[in-house]
Amino acid sequence: MTRTVAGRTDHVVVVGAGLAGLSAALHLLGAGRRVTVVERDPLPGGRAGRRALGGYHLDTGPTVLTMPDLADEAFAAVGERLRDRVELLPLHPAYRACFADGTTLDVHTDADAMEAEVERFAGAREAAGYRRLRDWLGRLYAVQMRRFIDANFDSPLGLLTPDLARLAVLGGFGRLDTRIGRFLTDERLQRVFSFQALYAGVAPSRALAAYAVIAYMDTVAGVYFPRGGLHALPRAMAAAAADAGADLRLGRNVTRLERSGSRVTAVVTDHERIPCDAVVLTPDLPVVHRLLGRRPRRPVALRHAPSAVVLHAGTTRTWPHLAHHTLSFGAAWRRTFDELTRTGTLMTDPSLLITRPTAHDPSLAPEGRHLHYVLAPCPNTDIGPGARAWRDLAPRYRDRLLATLERRGLTGIAAAVEEECLVTPADWTAQGHAAGTPFSVAHTFAQTGPFRPRNLVRGTDNAVLAGCGTTPGVGVPTVLISGKLAAARITGAPARTGAARGGRR
Repeated sequence: MTRTVAGRTDHVVVVGAGLAGLSAALHLLGAGRRVTVVERDPLPGGRAGRRALGGYHLDTGPTVLTMPDLADEAFAAVGERLRDRVELLPLHPAYRACFADGTTLDVHTDADAMEAEVERFAGAREAAGYRRLRDWLGRLYAVQMRRFIDANFDSPLGLLTPDLARLAVLGGFGRLDTRIGRFLTDERLQRVFSFQALYAGVAPSRALAAYAVIAYMDTVAGVYFPRGGLHALPRAMAAAAADAGADLRLGRNVTRLERSGSRVTAVVTDHERIPCDAVVLTPDLPVVHRLLGRRPRRPVALRHAPSAVVLHAGTTRTWPHLAHHTLSFGAAWRRTFDELTRTGTLMTDPSLLITRPTAHDPSLAPEGRHLHYVLAPCPNTDIGPGARAWRDLAPRYRDRLLATLERRGLTGIAAAVEEECLVTPADWTAQGHAAGTPFSVAHTFAQTGPFRPRNLVRGTDNAVLAGCGTTPGVGVPTVLISGKLAAARITGAPARTGAARGGRR
């Protein structure tokens, strides 16, 4: 049995209405708790927010949705179904990969379609390797989800299960790029199944092969687009929580926590004091530590993931070769990861994610217009340019991005931009994100699983953490799980109610 919050837990205050906080709220409501959700912004969503700009509607956070069954679990906790609240469109292809040599590959999540595409792209031998890789990814996911991702840990001893041996047999403790290379010899294909390590903040050459589970989510389980943009998901979760009895208080900034001994007794905002029996805290870790009045006791300082510059561009035209999600790879690869995670320099030959949400929902832009979201990974402010430096650097980097896109086939993009918003590490810093990154703590081995900041707080008996800074980690699927795990710490309910249903749709 894992540890749970002791004492009375009738009324829980959830600080933050992002995906983690809303997931926690729905699971708590389903277990019969009274729930108040406090959010500083006027809309729910947290990182998955929304901004209107001259008739364009921008997702301010993630744009890729995988594993929607995890969101469905949260809705099911209050007797609802995700599909009754959100229209999900499966993306075919999930991605289009464009390489520096001019070749392109459509990444399909259907096995037969992807095998045929790999054979067209790189030959029958690579297609057979893809089939073996897909099988390995499925087995890796099954082992990790039920024991290492969708599970609460009280200590590293919780790792000592038969599944640890199974993970070792699968090669999960080797290096990611080496393991992928056993299945695929084409370097371009290797990138498609290993670039996801960047989400974890580690280069493929240094990441554990276990992190290929992210590639499973991207390339096997399916990629979806919620009509209305990804913000439609937290908006629907908030509505379901309200209908189930949650008290949502938006536009309220939490200023402090009141305590009595080792328990939090009230959450105080700039508007009111809210008594509580327990609290779920979802802001970034520095904000949580300030509210708790404590500093983490770790022998080594936390390492943070790389950051990103995001250019939101509302344009008068689009480009036919762009899919909904397009990966634009530069010629450089290892050097790019060294720049992002070691030397702290901006990518000299950038690899970019370009998302075109108006491909499936034209209503996100004025009639006849198009919306493009360009994400360029960059070093965080711990090792790269600081927040102040970015204020001067931003306009020049924006011009460099547009010039790179122009060279890669987006002819005339600079002239086509009529509305734009550039987000840099300076903006992430202003939002309270440590090291100027929205991707939080990197998934090094020493910051993964039971070694990651835990969701129970030492010295506070009734506070639980959720979000990307705690277990299980960064990404839409994992923060949804973190909310469920936080709720389980309060209710004592089994945390793995849906862990075995990974392939269900």
